[in-house]
Amino acid sequence: MESLHPASGGASAIDGAGIFLVLVTVAVFFIPIFILFPPVPPSRGEALAQTHVKVGLDRSKSNLKNKKDSATAGTPTVQSLWIYPVKSCAGIELSRSKVLPQGLEFDRLFTFAQLKSPFPVAVGGGGDGKDGGDGKAEHSWHFITQRQFPLLATVKVELYVPDAARKPREGEEEASSESFIILRFPWRERGFAGLLATAAAKLRGGLMAGAEKEVLLPVAFPSEEEIKERWYDWERVTIWKETVEALNMGEELPEELRLYLGVSNKLGLFRVDPGRLREVRRCAPRKEEAGYQPVTGFQDAYPLHLINLNSVEDLEGKIGKDDQMRSLDVRRFRANIIVNGAKPYDEDEWKAVRFGSAGKPGPQFHVSCRTVRCKMPNVDQDSGFRHPVEPDKSLRKHREVDEGAPHMGCLGMQMTPLFEKTDDIEAMESWIEVGMDVEVLERGSHRYIKQ
Repeated sequence: MESLHPASGGASAIDGAGIFLVLVTVAVFFIPIFILFPPVPPSRGEALAQTHVKVGLDRSKSNLKNKKDSATAGTPTVQSLWIYPVKSCAGIELSRSKVLPQGLEFDRLFTFAQLKSPFPVAVGGGGDGKDGGDGKAEHSWHFITQRQFPLLATVKVELYVPDAARKPREGEEEASSESFIILRFPWRERGFAGLLATAAAKLRGGLMAGAEKEVLLPVAFPSEEEIKERWYDWERVTIWKETVEALNMGEELPEELRLYLGVSNKLGLFRVDPGRLREVRRCAPRKEEAGYQPVTGFQDAYPLHLINLNSVEDLEGKIGKDDQMRSLDVRRFRANIIVNGAKPYDEDEWKAVRFGSAGKPGPQFHVSCRTVRCKMPNVDQDSGFRHPVEPDKSLRKHREVDEGAPHMGCLGMQMTPLFEKTDDIEAMESWIEVGMDVEVLERGSHRYIKQ
């Protein structure tokens, strides 16, 4: 019987080695499959990709990476184009964009707002921005930006439009004919649910990916039926000193977004009403001059914002660098049109410009005024970190150049689009593309007019 023991031990060793070999084989076979085809539900973006096209350039293909260093010779050109569908959230870089009276298409369609009150209001209910008739001052909605909540910079925005080249399957025509916006922000649930969400994110996006929450929004303005079905509400919201009627779609927002941003009051999400755009006056051309009444959506004051790369680089050389700011990223200034090839601050004297290519004229703009800077450029657009002093300090020191804005720094120009035909506002549009030449049609002085 004793002679059987060695044979038994050998069999156990063989069985153990065999099991290990099988496990390794299974792992080698399945791990690549899991990487290519993660066993997790698709994200909303992945689902939309079946019928839609994601708008914009990947970060790795940004036109800002292709700029010529300190290029100031020759004709200035359009280096990069940006839209910000949700005010103060991450932008989307484009190679080409439609120009409308209110600015670039899809720009500043939405803004977040918080409900303010002279007396305490519960976050989950109570005030709705309307007068309760009790003699107290009414609650009021006020827009929020990175100035107060810098983490807005880290809320990613994706825009999906229907894929015209793809033929929709039976029954999906209605869904695939709409455009959508997806908001994403970092959020991990506690406990096992958070672990699962993190694991799913890493399977989808790699080891550096983290758990996120998504918000799906329609781009088209909702119908009356949709407004009722989804409990949206018409309310007044204040943008700086202007108050407008807009559609509050806050019902779409998860509570986690308010907590992530650090908003203590009730959080709303307003969609600009295309029929109730804000009229632009002050430094903008008059209706008689432009041929139409200039308007804007949820932009701060004017339809478009232009900035000169060489001006940003010149200012960067005047900023005291530290570990919290190693360089001055032009994205901090959140312009729509970024030009290259002009001398630093040459744009300060532009009064009218036209963009074009190969001798073919393109869109024309009235350069309305300088952009007077607040502290928002202090926010890093990747991390949401707000630098305590820069570039605000250097802007005030070196760029106090406008008599209408004493003690304030200026960088960039506010613009109003002009159109050849203005008798039909729905037909008023043009196109701007990266690479177009910048033709300065008129020069002169500017004086900023405050709200």
